[in-house]
Amino acid sequence: MEQSQTKVIKTAIVEDIRDIREGLATLINFTEGFNCAGSYRSMEEAIPRIKGNVPDVLLSDIGLPGMNGIEGIGILKQQFPDMTVLMLTVYDDDERIFDALCAGASGYLLKRTSPAKIIENIREAVSGGAPMSPEVASRVIMLFREVRPPEKVDYDLTPHETRLLKLLVEGHNYTTAAEELGVSYNTIKFHMRHIYEKLQVHSKSEAVAKALQNRII
Repeated sequence: MEQSQTKVIKTAIVEDIRDIREGLATLINFTEGFNCAGSYRSMEEAIPRIKGNVPDVLLSDIGLPGMNGIEGIGILKQQFPDMTVLMLTVYDDDERIFDALCAGASGYLLKRTSPAKIIENIREAVSGGAPMSPEVASRVIMLFREVRPPEKVDYDLTPHETRLLKLLVEGHNYTTAAEELGVSYNTIKFHMRHIYEKLQVHSKSEAVAKALQNRII
């Protein structure tokens, strides 16, 4: 138990601007409990090298030379579904936000996010949260209000799984959902595996998006 609480969060970076890339690497390496597992200037460089040293968290830009960040994380999430991905970008338009979340990103941060907040957001994402810059969160809410949902789809979720999914949609992470339901963190992870299988998704953000799109809750 003690070992899991002190586990170092291995974080990798994909960012083409050298100053930003090196600044993030320094921030991560000099923050207790974190380690920079790799920094790459493109997805073409990152994808083959990440296979040999898979991080817990990937911080990725969207506007990259060659393959863009959204395409890249789609490939990486298929290969490493347990890897948490956070976008860190200047773009705050609906299309890129939606595409990034559907590709498997667990959070979406703007580059003006402070260093302290970036670290806080990484911790939140590792705990099962879906951190977003305030402006992005507002756009996501507006986006779902504007999208007319289809008829309700039945994914054969149990009442307990449906209740857990509802808590995630309301903004809970695995830890707070466990407290709300009076069960252990590992129990939540066990149920989430079944939910992911039934919904055919690979991340909390994908599960939340599918729940909202298909009126599951």
